Amino acid sequence: MTTTDTLPVEVAYASPERSLLLALEVRPGTTAREAVLQSALAAHFPEADFQAAPLGVFGKAVADDYVLQAHERVEVYRPLLIDPKENRRRRAAGG
Repeated sequence: MTTTDTLPVEVAYASPERSLLLALEVRPGTTAREAVLQSALAAHFPEADFQAAPLGVFGKAVADDYVLQAHERVEVYRPLLIDPKENRRRRAAGG
């Protein structure tokens, strides 16, 4: 595969303790989920579920089948521990 046959992309993940940004080369037509699964994120974060975690590209949520363009960054999101609306209600109520 020559460099013209691949696209440079990045995948990012952050646990509560640390974050990691990995650069990789993928084939044209690679989806966001495929890039995450091709990356080494699972080796660094074995506790994370990279098969099902929500994904985004530059902060905007995308579907698993979103086709990546050169230089895009796929972000893997952790599940929310509490609904943001519920959290705001609790803070407003003083608790």
